[in-house]
Amino acid sequence: MEERVLVDQRRHGIVLVRPLARALVLAALGVGGLLLGWPGSVAGTVLVVAAAASALMAVWRWDRTHVVVTDEQLSVEHGIGRRQSAAVRLAKVSTVELDQSPLGRLLGYGTLVAGDLEIPCVPRAREVSRLVQRLAG
Repeated sequence: MEERVLVDQRRHGIVLVRPLARALVLAALGVGGLLLGWPGSVAGTVLVVAAAASALMAVWRWDRTHVVVTDEQLSVEHGIGRRQSAAVRLAKVSTVELDQSPLGRLLGYGTLVAGDLEIPCVPRAREVSRLVQRLAG
């Protein structure tokens, strides 16, 4: 019998807040350098390019990271060039834990712990946790 994929989703978009905020600060510094004129414009250009590259890499990393629940396992897959995966077989999971901060409850994400596997920023965390508990039970 073939394994069925029940959930395949990216981590919650909240993971992008910090890297995009850093990119925004770099871009603001870069624009400040551009407004100063020569020689600040060279540094400003470098900072704007670095900000754009940083933001692009963060979004790409987020896009390439998936939380997958099948009828047999829970896994997280990530990586851009080299793909990596960590998984736990649901038949071997005895406890499933969900940790949600107040912001996580408000926005619907949390950290899911099943056996040895801990996945932060899982979207729709309560639903995914219930599904994993049901399948593991």
